[in-house]
Amino acid sequence: MSTQAPAPSRREQILKEAARLFAERGFHGVGVDEIGAAVGISGPGLYRHFPGKEAMLAELLVGISGRLLTGGKRRTAEGEGAGRAPAEVLDSLVEGHIDFALDDRPLIILHDRELDRLRDTDRKLVRSLQRQYVELWVEVVRKVYPRLAEAEARACVHAVFGLLNSTPHLGRPGALPGRAATAALLHRLALGAFEGAHSDGARGDGSRSDGARDDGIHGVDGSGQGR
Repeated sequence: MSTQAPAPSRREQILKEAARLFAERGFHGVGVDEIGAAVGISGPGLYRHFPGKEAMLAELLVGISGRLLTGGKRRTAEGEGAGRAPAEVLDSLVEGHIDFALDDRPLIILHDRELDRLRDTDRKLVRSLQRQYVELWVEVVRKVYPRLAEAEARACVHAVFGLLNSTPHLGRPGALPGRAATAALLHRLALGAFEGAHSDGARGDGSRSDGARDDGIHGVDGSGQGR
C-alpha cells in the first residue's frame, strides 16, 4: 500500500504560490497573472477557484489559524487520552508549532504584514481562532506549572510564539543548520523559556529544573531554609 501523500489540488497549489509571492513582494506587489503563471494557468483561470487576491489572502490567514487550533486540540486530546503527563502534552504542542514555523514561513510574514488588509469579519475570525489557540496552551502550561499565574502563563505563551515565529528572520537560506537541527534547537529554547517562567522552575510534579525537590511552599527548599 502506498504511503505517499496525495498530490496537492490545484486550489492548494494556487494558495501555496500566492503565499510565497505575497511574502516576497507584498500583497499589492503581486498580480493575478503572476500567481497564475506560477501554477501554470492563465490569470483569468484563477477566477474559477478564487474571486480575487483578497479571497486568497483570507483563506491563507484564516486557514492556518484554524489548522493550528485543530492540530493543538488533537495533540492535547491524544495526549490526555493516552494518560500522558502535562509536560508531555506541552512538548507535543511545541513540536506541532515548530513544524508550522519551519514549513510555513511565508504565512508568518503574511500575518505580520497583511492581516489588516482582511475584511473585518475575516480579521475577527483570525483573532478569535488565535485566542482559542493561546488559551489551549495556557491551560496546558498551568498544568505543568500550577503556581504560575494565568496572566504570566499567557504572557509566556505569547513570548514562546514570538520565539518560534522568528524563523523567517533567522538568516539567509543556507546560513542555518538543517531542518532537524533547527527544530531541535527551537524545541530546547521553547521548553527552556517555559522552565524559566517561574522563578524557581517549579513544575507540577514537584521537581525543579536544577534537580532539587520542591515541598510546595513558595520560598522554602527541602532543608526548610528560606531561599
